[in-house]
Amino acid sequence: MRKITLVASLLYFGIATSQNLFPKGETIKNEDSLKGSNTPYRDFWDVKKYELSVEPNFEKKTVSGSNLISFEITKDIKNPTFQIDLQQPMEYQFIGLKKCFTPKRKGDFIFIETKKSFKKGEKYTFTIHFSGNPKVAKRAPWDGGWVFSKDQNGNPFMSVAQEGTGVSLWLPTKDLWSDEPDQGIVMKIITPKDLVGVGNGRLIKQTQEKDKNTFTWEVKNTINPYSIVPNVGKYVNFKDSFDGEKGKLDLDYWVLDYQLEKAKKQFQQVKPMMQAFEYWFGAYPFYEDSYKLVESPYLGMEHQSNVAYGNQFENGYLGRDLSGTGVGLNWDFIIIHESGHEWFANNITAKDQADMWIHESFTAYSETLFTEKYMDKNAAETYVRGTRQAVQNDIPIIGKYGIRNEGSGDMYYKGANMLHTIRQVINNDEKFRQILRGLNKDFYHQTVTTQQIENYISTKSGIDFSSVFDQYLRTTKIPTLEYSQTGNQLKFRYQNSVKNLKLPIRINGNQEISPTEAWQTITLKTDAPLKFDSNYYINYSSL
Repeated sequence: MRKITLVASLLYFGIATSQNLFPKGETIKNEDSLKGSNTPYRDFWDVKKYELSVEPNFEKKTVSGSNLISFEITKDIKNPTFQIDLQQPMEYQFIGLKKCFTPKRKGDFIFIETKKSFKKGEKYTFTIHFSGNPKVAKRAPWDGGWVFSKDQNGNPFMSVAQEGTGVSLWLPTKDLWSDEPDQGIVMKIITPKDLVGVGNGRLIKQTQEKDKNTFTWEVKNTINPYSIVPNVGKYVNFKDSFDGEKGKLDLDYWVLDYQLEKAKKQFQQVKPMMQAFEYWFGAYPFYEDSYKLVESPYLGMEHQSNVAYGNQFENGYLGRDLSGTGVGLNWDFIIIHESGHEWFANNITAKDQADMWIHESFTAYSETLFTEKYMDKNAAETYVRGTRQAVQNDIPIIGKYGIRNEGSGDMYYKGANMLHTIRQVINNDEKFRQILRGLNKDFYHQTVTTQQIENYISTKSGIDFSSVFDQYLRTTKIPTLEYSQTGNQLKFRYQNSVKNLKLPIRINGNQEISPTEAWQTITLKTDAPLKFDSNYYINYSSL
């Protein structure tokens, strides 16, 4: 056991022991559930704001700072226990309200027991100091952890990747996707005097004392926890602006000093990207906080108003085309993909990690939509069909709920091709565009479930897509149309499909059929060999 100082805002001072105990004598039966679900220790309070400071130390590979957590009680409750998430081996010191608050440590959690009744609507704050050697990423951004690297001139270059692992790998928070700080964050990044700290939102203050700099960043909008990311390096800054749907949008760019000229050229893609995405999805969701690209020591990540960029200032995905068609070499994958997440992931956020397809399927399809606007529809369709080569069909796209479990990586391009298939069924590109814009308007700055998104698309299109979502999100099967043609007679059925799959398709350009699991026979308008539309993500088997 180690001792921490418990300081009360009501001038109470005392010593509390950071015990390795679960609240009220219980034991942790399922640590994954505590991390991934809205536990009884989380469901009675709502985070309003985080005000944090962070100072990474390159030599010691440590991170230290504090987090002032402002929150509101959401229901009347007596003697509750609060759950704060902070992953081992990070240490903490709790600054509480008064002596009736007792913090206890158990694994990756701090449980704050109380001897007090709370009323709905009451507002409080906790301050928690943190320090230690956080988990270091071995292969960021695919595994979570801090990155303590050097740039090519030997200067420290630091950041963190935490989408899967959670921000609590270094910062004490309510680390749950469904609870975003409604009033945003203020983040102070403390660096050595010759380095720069870049965070989310806008830089509102910069100070220097002795051998250290402090950069204070503010986010006014709600923000998902895994997006809260400090970056430290020998950065230089340049700016631009975009005349968008909500007026002038500030474009803010931070890159390593020796990359400035490359960045000025490569980041010219931002304006056509923003134009395309505002056309398809609606206004950029965070005008108040600006749009920002920040060079990072790893490939990239969609941190809200702080997009991590590490694609070496070249087109494609580190110089290659993920579709294998050549189309993807016409634009910078990280600029386009990670910026697409500002709409799907940051504006619309899944409540549970199991529904991460809401982030990745729409954003993977944003690559196609950008291509269509930037190039043409033929190039876009060529690209999305080409991405099917990446589909594994290993496990379902939707993961297991309540345990921070994400589904298959097929949430990217299988999901994108599912959306492309839905677009073919709707057969009205303007209606499809308005559905995408409507999603971002009607779920603006909200956390959502799969069911909400499924129902919205079905309702707004006037087509029941529930079985289509079941097919592509909840199974590993790709439906196969079995058929045989004799003259102008066509016999067909679906195989490898969910029960009662309702997925009509067009053949020979304009004739629609509605296959089921049972054989059907129809008369074609011609006896010419059958022509299929390859934009539907289904397989075809001639008997």
